[in-house]
This record gives sequence, structure tokens and C-alpha cells, in this order.
Amino acid sequence: MRPSEDRYEVEEDAAPLDMLVALFEARGWPCDSTPTEMSGEIQGSWTKYQVRGIWRLDDMVLQILCLPDIRISTDKLAPAHELVSLVNEQMWLGHFDIWSNGGVLLYRNATMLGDDGLLSLGQAQALVEIAVDECDRFYPAFQFVLWGGRTPSEALEAAMVDAAGEA
Repeated sequence: MRPSEDRYEVEEDAAPLDMLVALFEARGWPCDSTPTEMSGEIQGSWTKYQVRGIWRLDDMVLQILCLPDIRISTDKLAPAHELVSLVNEQMWLGHFDIWSNGGVLLYRNATMLGDDGLLSLGQAQALVEIAVDECDRFYPAFQFVLWGGRTPSEALEAAMVDAAGEA
């Protein structure tokens, strides 16, 4: 965490990482940052997610990564890759990947900011919420494939069932 004298209180558009740090601090989520990256933790519906914001000034691109702490063993790589392909067909923003180094599952979304390179609070909230929501939405499907013995198609179908009505 940044020292208290560096805490951010922003009311207008700000540098992307400054805005993300302000959002995390306002929500009471732990985070750390450097000039080019911030990293924090958010409790989702299924697990805690590590959320990273990576700023690339040269391109004015902010990349959001959300890692659900799922590592994929070598014997499960083929069905996990198939599931990632099926899941990505369902996505409007961002996509899932499996890092080749370590078999780590992650959600990734890159946003090109304007020439000013600023991010609004609304944009920051939306980017983080979308990342966590997508990880929550598909977390069960990955569990079904990796530990439940289901095929990727079965896992996605089971995970996409929406409850109807109210409990």
C-alpha cells in the first residue's frame, strides 16, 4: 500500500493507475502500486481474485488482469484450452487465457485511452467489475472441467444455467 500521504482522492479523470488505486482504497480493497502497475485483491463470489492494472504509456493502453488462482495441470491443459475457447465465444469484453508458463488461468482486457491518457471513476469501476463478474460467471465451468470430470461443453452448459425466480 502507498504511504498515507500518497493516498489518492480523485473526483475527476485521473492517470489510470492513480484512479484504480483510489477505487481500491475507497472500497477498502488491499492494493499496491508502482508507476506502471497496480495489484490488488477482491473477494468474488467463489474465491479471492488478484486484480492487476498495467499501464503502457507508449500506447496509452491500460490492461486489466484478473487471476482466479486456478492453475491447470499438464494433464488438464487440452480440455482447459477447449473450455477457454468456448468461454471466449460467450464474452463481449475481454477474454480468458492460460499462461504457458505455469498454467495460470486469467481474464484479460485492454483499453485504449484517449490522447490525454486519463481514466474516469466510472471507467475504472466498470473495468474492475466486468473482470470480477466474468471470473465469477465462468469459475464453476473451470472447476467442473478441472475437478469435476466434465467435458468442456458439459461444464459450460452447467455453469451457464441461470436460476429463475426468487428464493
